[in-house]
Amino acid sequence: MTGIRGLAEIVLVVQDLERSVAFYRDLLGLTVISPPTLPAVFLRVGEEREGVPQQIVLVPRGAGAARAAAGTAERVLHHIGLEVAPDRYDAERARLAAAGLNVRDGAHPFLPVEAFYVDDPDGNEVELVRRTG
Repeated sequence: MTGIRGLAEIVLVVQDLERSVAFYRDLLGLTVISPPTLPAVFLRVGEEREGVPQQIVLVPRGAGAARAAAGTAERVLHHIGLEVAPDRYDAERARLAAAGLNVRDGAHPFLPVEAFYVDDPDGNEVELVRRTG
């Protein structure tokens, strides 16, 4: 057994930092925890907790760097998953659909969860799940 006790961060390279911050902060409700002087934006996932916060970090794509893959098969990152409180799941799904996102159903292959998927502004797939069992 190792000493690993959780996921600290996922780092996403994004084409338009402000557009991506608006998606993760304003639409999904994550909290910016980094100072505005940094070139990257760190967003806390979930409530504050003891230890290192769970984070999504947005890093701007460098000038001249290749654009993100357009198709699912070419992506380096398949998707990220975020847990939603069971009593907020239906409301979140409806809210994101009303915001104009393409909300797609999904199924986990073995965990007792209900899931749906949306895409962020760079085409990264984001899974939102609630535990059902």
